[in-house]
Amino acid sequence: MSEMKTDAFWMPFTPNRSFKAAPRIVERAEGIYLMEKSGRQIIDATAGLWCSNAGHCRAEIADAIHQQAKKLDYSSIFNFGHDLGFEYSERLVGYTPDGLNRVFFGNSGSEAVESALKIALQYQRARGKGTRTMFIGREKGYHGVNFGGISVGGIAPNYQSFGQPVKANHMRHTLDIERNAFSRGLPEHGVELAEDLQRLVAFHGADQIAAVIIEPFAGAGGVVLPPKGYLKRIREICDQHDLLLIFDEVISGWGRTGSPFASIEWDVTPDMITSAKGITNATVPLGAVFVHDHIYNTVMDAAPEGMVEIFHGYTYSAHPVACAAGMATLDIYEREGLLTRAAGDIGSHWEAALHSLADLDKVIDVRNYGLVGAVELNAPAELKGKYGAKVSAAAWEAGVMARGIGDALCMSPPLIIEAHEIDAIVDKLRGVISSLA
Repeated sequence: MSEMKTDAFWMPFTPNRSFKAAPRIVERAEGIYLMEKSGRQIIDATAGLWCSNAGHCRAEIADAIHQQAKKLDYSSIFNFGHDLGFEYSERLVGYTPDGLNRVFFGNSGSEAVESALKIALQYQRARGKGTRTMFIGREKGYHGVNFGGISVGGIAPNYQSFGQPVKANHMRHTLDIERNAFSRGLPEHGVELAEDLQRLVAFHGADQIAAVIIEPFAGAGGVVLPPKGYLKRIREICDQHDLLLIFDEVISGWGRTGSPFASIEWDVTPDMITSAKGITNATVPLGAVFVHDHIYNTVMDAAPEGMVEIFHGYTYSAHPVACAAGMATLDIYEREGLLTRAAGDIGSHWEAALHSLADLDKVIDVRNYGLVGAVELNAPAELKGKYGAKVSAAAWEAGVMARGIGDALCMSPPLIIEAHEIDAIVDKLRGVISSLA
């Protein structure tokens, strides 16, 4: 067998030279496991990239993709439609908070965010408030990698080479290990951090701000959970100043917290929700923005009859094969009760297992909710901010895929995971962490 050539592929979010010197190649996947060419199994404790919520290679989804590709592989969605796009939209909004009854499709979380930002601007203009063109994001926030997303996002390496061309400012993040270390569920301390939004409103003026966009919990920022009462206070401040509130639920949606969306789990209704990843179990790329009726109706009413209401969209919006994958994914979620499973015994087992690592000297924090969690490590000075990547590589060699972010190991296992598989993850991580110098 000839040696695999790796030169042509410029890999994203990867140190290409290091990776290509020692590639880690996944050949196939099944359930919660990844398999290397050698046949070695790796427990996928990240559900791909926060996305394969129903586990890998589900036959039902593959069959739906196959059948749809044979029936209608593609049709333009500009001034045309197909039944599946409308059927899927109606089914999706059965899971969203009350009032969020409109769906705008894209192909990824990044495109969902870009669409939400544009919809916010269109809404403000439609209601005669065209000066509202700024956005407020949050430090440690991740909202994809398009120019709007990196502008409202709060992870410095994602924008330092490209700038932040969309007008934005950022609230303080809510990670407070000193006060909240080893919290089980939502941390007790930090609701007052929501008042930072008041500071930014006072600085810029509410008449300049179109929307606030935050993740209910920060994912790529290191699994940072909202303090108790924090999201409700953000909602109150947005209402006080007539600001739209966008929840980026690309990671937190589709069962991760024990409800279909974190906004439902924590009883805070935003004006828009961005979604992707678990929406199709990551089998076919698809993103969506769920939009409140009041936004949709305002934009519709402001446009002359017969005219395009918003000049935005994608060639592959509501792609029929992606919609078929999404429909089959919803079937699995419903049949197996996966969207609420993390709120039950398996979520409790996950919490107890992760927190069992608290006795290790190198562990300075464990945080969790539903089926998401992070183990924060005490990094040597020379590896501060990069320790997670080093330990993640060691975990891979031990048989666990865990994402290294900063100095933490971050995990979001498939929602189908069983207790003995959680125990295997934690046992392997205990060995890895215990061996650290």
